[in-house]
Formats: sequence, C-alpha cells, structure tokens
Amino acid sequence: MALSEDFLTSDDLHPIDLVETLAETRDWEFDRVTDDQIAMVVEGQWRTYSITLAWSAGDETLRLISTFEMDPPSHRLGALYDLLNRVNDQVWTGAFTYWVEQRLMVWRHGLVLAGGQIAAPEQIDRLIGAAVSAAERFYPAFQLTAWGDEDPEAAMQVAIAEAYGRA
Repeated sequence: MALSEDFLTSDDLHPIDLVETLAETRDWEFDRVTDDQIAMVVEGQWRTYSITLAWSAGDETLRLISTFEMDPPSHRLGALYDLLNRVNDQVWTGAFTYWVEQRLMVWRHGLVLAGGQIAAPEQIDRLIGAAVSAAERFYPAFQLTAWGDEDPEAAMQVAIAEAYGRA
C-alpha cells in the first residue's frame, strides 16, 4: 500500500501531520515541536542526522534542515568551503552549508507548495531520503578535506557515486 492511501480520506492535511505519520511508520525518534514544526533523528551509515521540518503557511513552503556535527580545524575551513561549492554543483535538490558557530554541517531544502498544493507522503519521504542520501554520499569527502588534508578536487573523487537503474 502506498503511503498516500492512508491520507486520502482526510480533508485537512497538514504537512507536519504527514511527516509525523511517516516518522512513526519508519520508527524514527521524533518530537512535534509546534503545530508547524517537527524534529527527528535518522540513522545513516556514517552519522546520525538531526532533521527538522517546518511549515510556513505564509510562504507555502515546507522547509527541511538536516544537520550533523562537524568541527574541522580552522585552517581547513577555506578548503571545506571550496569543497562545499563543488558538492553543491553535483546535487539537484537542496544544498549544503557549514555553520561555523554551531559546528554543524547543514543540508537545506524547501518544498514550495504554492496555490494550496498538498505534499504527498511520498514527496516528504523522498525529501527526507534525499537529505540523508546526500549527506551519506559526500560525508567521506568532507572528512578527507577537513582532517585528511586532501584537496577538495581529490576529495570529490571519493564521493560515493549515485547508482542508477535497478538490481
């Protein structure tokens, strides 16, 4: 059964309600912070990701922020920023940034639902999956650049290539 079949009978679908149901289905630890915001924890291969989704009715946007801790040596920040530019050129949805003061690597993406659009559970599942997938794919490159003294171009070579097709 598709995730969306559970929601077809509801007239008042709030995006964060959909996220909460998805988190329950996936057994992710979560906290409904407000009516318009939910925070959850998703385990990846490399890291545990803190993911927050927030709904802005005024902007008609569902915003996702996924973070993980990262505290590179200050002398490697220039190389890390170079790598971030290279990484962001390789992704189609979302983008990475580094928050120095919080020592967090951040993936951000906004799903615009203008004109009364409703996010399907599959879209939200894909939104979260894309955040985790991008972090997993580029985490080794972040590590090599920050602590392995690898230059960004060489570190990009170890980024896990996306698989296409079906096995």
